[in-house]
Amino acid sequence: MIRASIAGASGYTGGELLRLLLGHPGIEVAQATSERNAGRFVHGLHPNLRGVTRLKFSSLADLAPCDVLFLCLPHGETAPRIDDFRQLAPRVVDLSADFRLREAAGYDTWYGRRHPRPELLPEFVYGIPELHREDLRGANLVACAGCNATAAVLALAPLCARGGVESVVIEVKAGSSEGGAGSSPASHHPERSGSVRSYRPTGHRHVAEMRQELAADEIHFSATSIEMVRGILATCHVFLDDAPDDKALWKIYRDAYRDEPFVRIVKERSGIHRYPDPKLLAGTNYCDVGFERDLHSNRVVVMSAIDNLMKGAAGQALQACNLMHGLPETQGLEFTGLHPI
Repeated sequence: MIRASIAGASGYTGGELLRLLLGHPGIEVAQATSERNAGRFVHGLHPNLRGVTRLKFSSLADLAPCDVLFLCLPHGETAPRIDDFRQLAPRVVDLSADFRLREAAGYDTWYGRRHPRPELLPEFVYGIPELHREDLRGANLVACAGCNATAAVLALAPLCARGGVESVVIEVKAGSSEGGAGSSPASHHPERSGSVRSYRPTGHRHVAEMRQELAADEIHFSATSIEMVRGILATCHVFLDDAPDDKALWKIYRDAYRDEPFVRIVKERSGIHRYPDPKLLAGTNYCDVGFERDLHSNRVVVMSAIDNLMKGAAGQALQACNLMHGLPETQGLEFTGLHPI
């Protein structure tokens, strides 16, 4: 039995990871930390875990050695303490942005700060299994991808691998849980309810991951918050130097994702569910991908949907953990979702 602990388990991502690990047949949860809630039962903050566990929050200082340590700490808090965390566990899965970029200069550009441990960046495997599965097998250090980056990269990777992409414009519509468990004026119910609010039309940090993983510089990204709790819908306008027909597009995406357990191609001829819809993915580790070619130009519109707390965070972290330990990749992630919801 693999002993796992979670540093920073009081937020939405930490709670989702707790839910998954507590139901995993090959993993035992050893500890879950929260500085402000140390000594309290975890179900006090994560009420969906009532009757499932009597685990109480620990403090970071009380973390004991384990087999794998999941880090759900705020961005910027992992890197300065990474040596301490590595002494506690031979395998570390970081869900923050601290080790996602391979080049230290990217942190100056996109995060406005110098990376404190640039020499460690090459040691971390970027945690999208569909792109880096073989590197994840047996890996000791994993940097989980950002939620918006996951949706965009899985939507675009097959076309970018084919070549001929001149530029991409991506618009993401995201649920409120992407902002985390902390409250702010933007999350206050009278301000958030019924809102469709652009919150990052340019300069989003996840663009650095998209450009890195897709090997493309002409990627332009905007993000909009909508009245939904879980979920991301990425609409990607891909401008090509040619105009592939539907048959060619189907072949590109089937060849890329035919054997992927968590990527589904969604493109029906009719009906309200003919394109990806994040509502159908709540609580699942799937990424649904669909596409539509523009008959009047060389534009292809690729749509992808995920649950930002699952395939965009905790679910993908567990998928990577399974690969790291030689377990079945889908173990603990078999939930297929609900309809209607």
